[in-house]
Amino acid sequence: MTDQTIAPINGITIPDSALCRAITEFVRDTETELLFNHSSRVYFFGALAGQQRGLSFNPELLYAATMFHDIGLMPSHSSADLRFEVDGANAARDFLTAHRLDPSDIERVWTGIALHTTPGVPEFMHPVIALTTAGVEMDVLGLTYDQYPDAIREAVVAAFPRTPAFKEDIIQAFYDGIKHKPDTTFGNVKADVIADKEPHFHKGNFCSVIRCSHWHG
Repeated sequence: MTDQTIAPINGITIPDSALCRAITEFVRDTETELLFNHSSRVYFFGALAGQQRGLSFNPELLYAATMFHDIGLMPSHSSADLRFEVDGANAARDFLTAHRLDPSDIERVWTGIALHTTPGVPEFMHPVIALTTAGVEMDVLGLTYDQYPDAIREAVVAAFPRTPAFKEDIIQAFYDGIKHKPDTTFGNVKADVIADKEPHFHKGNFCSVIRCSHWHG
């Protein structure tokens, strides 16, 4: 059984289109199994969240955003000085541009990826953007864990398994993908990952930036 023909989970499926098959192949060939399975679960949890909220969304665009959302952690798509979320968003934009998607659709995917670690904002935006973050928050943080029946959670994990120590494994994957550019974590949640792995790491301080600026008053 291919990813595109996995049995529906509460009516949710991976779109069996040429674009989505190409996305699956590209991400599977680029990411680790840990991140590929995580991204696949994020798609399902995001789509299920859309179903729960009564949102209308393009499943192909949601699939693109969720599958590319962590690709910026991979060395092949990691820049020296951009946030990994932006690296992933840029990779998705290049891929979707090559497949001749509408620029406005590409922009929604880009934004969904770029904002997926920015809490409190995506939920008020276009459904593709909101549901990308919703899927991430469910699979990594478990914020909406109790909103999914056991059978649905178990079906998603059966299709795309979590490792036995997924919580620690995903933290390590985050660290491995960003440790070479800690400054890019200023003001975002990934600074906590660096601090967790490097006890002597000092996060950037917003107030210090203000006080040390060239302004006199």
